[in-house]
Amino acid sequence: MSKLMAFEEPVVKLREKIVELKTIATEADVDMTGEIEKLETRLEELEKSVYANMEPWHRVQVARHADRPTTLEYIERIFEDFIEVHGDRTFKDDAAIVGGIASFNGQPITIIGHQRGKTTKENIRRNFGMPHPEGYRKALRLMKQAEKFKRPIICFIDTKGAYPGKAAEERGQSEAIARNLFEMAGIRVPIISIVIGEGGSGGALALGVANKILMLENSTYSVISPEGAASILWKDASYAKEAAEAMKITALDLKELKVIDGIIPEVAGGAHKDVEQQAIFMKEYLTNILNDLNKESADQLVENRYMKFKNIGQYIEQ
Repeated sequence: MSKLMAFEEPVVKLREKIVELKTIATEADVDMTGEIEKLETRLEELEKSVYANMEPWHRVQVARHADRPTTLEYIERIFEDFIEVHGDRTFKDDAAIVGGIASFNGQPITIIGHQRGKTTKENIRRNFGMPHPEGYRKALRLMKQAEKFKRPIICFIDTKGAYPGKAAEERGQSEAIARNLFEMAGIRVPIISIVIGEGGSGGALALGVANKILMLENSTYSVISPEGAASILWKDASYAKEAAEAMKITALDLKELKVIDGIIPEVAGGAHKDVEQQAIFMKEYLTNILNDLNKESADQLVENRYMKFKNIGQYIEQ
């Protein structure tokens, strides 16, 4: 069962009440149809009210949910014939980034994404989805291979950020990220990036220089975590909720600011509530966008990607 978040309590309690009434009606052979229908109508209204008007901090909580679907879970449901590729051909394999070749609607593609674990053991193996430099170098190796064989690239972003440890810095963490940004800008095949959970700092941007950037409805994308921003601005991480509101890190905010190109709706309560249905939503969006990008020439793809990032931002002339 999914972990309950505080703002969901009224919905969950009402849903439990309906189940309880149905059980009583069945066991006691009593007709409670009218009462149950009233509660189900109330539940539908309450779900719309709670989930359609979530505060930024609530969306941060959903994006971080322990049961939120991972890259590999989406790959399994959206693509066919996935073959994972390992290693950066320089140091070693980084399990915090997965990638390989697959088929999407009959078209060969390359998939790359951050991968975190669901259990403590798996999270340790995946380094909690925080890549080392070899992870980004593996991603770049796959991108260059995709360019060589003219395969579109689809990236899934889901990380708190690149790993900030001593070993990562010794092996050139900042250079690896910068190299990805530089190389992705000139890749001559379509690139689509989707933020499926947390999109944190340069660790996320290293897979985010794309022709089209999408976000799941309850994902976040920012240069720093709300707690980190609160520690800087107010010298107190407990102001994370206020920081989340001020930073404009939700999909709705970033779409309005034209940082991203589209928002993929989530099932009520978050993607973890129904992974199968969420995968269907994502496949529909990917199909439409890839069909459009496939019509562009290599030169158009590079130019449009360049203009996309050049046009981000707003300023006032005085």
